[in-house]
Amino acid sequence: MTEEARQLLRDPKIRPSDDLIAEGLGHSFDVYVRFLEDLKEYQISLMKWRYYNDGKAWLSKGEFKWISTRGNEKVKPIFWLSIWEGFFKVSFFFSEKIRAQLLALPLSKQTKELINNTKPNGKKMQYLPLIFDVTERSQLNDIYVLAEFRKEYI
Repeated sequence: MTEEARQLLRDPKIRPSDDLIAEGLGHSFDVYVRFLEDLKEYQISLMKWRYYNDGKAWLSKGEFKWISTRGNEKVKPIFWLSIWEGFFKVSFFFSEKIRAQLLALPLSKQTKELINNTKPNGKKMQYLPLIFDVTERSQLNDIYVLAEFRKEYI
């Protein structure tokens, strides 16, 4: 988005609510609601909002939960979610080693450009941060493709 983008939900004393999120997202709130509804189809649940001191903001995490063959509950983090003024961010973190696999997925041209142009982070383990500033429903398809890939192969 723009350099003036402002992250919301930064006060550790004010727990996020639907009203607070709706106020911050404005026109993007309908897309956010659709996103939350669609996640159920992908068996991804959002954890409760949690305040993180390192980033000084409330974040949520999309998680895939299942029961292993031994009967243990397993949890795999899929993405991070943050609320910004007028949009929300969905952040994925993949190993740099699988960039080619990501590019082979059925993704939009814009997302493939994002994958190609993103510089890896990390010293020992290099990871690829793919961050989507979501304002429109059309952006959600690529997020779902990446979420499914993460569920199945990571």
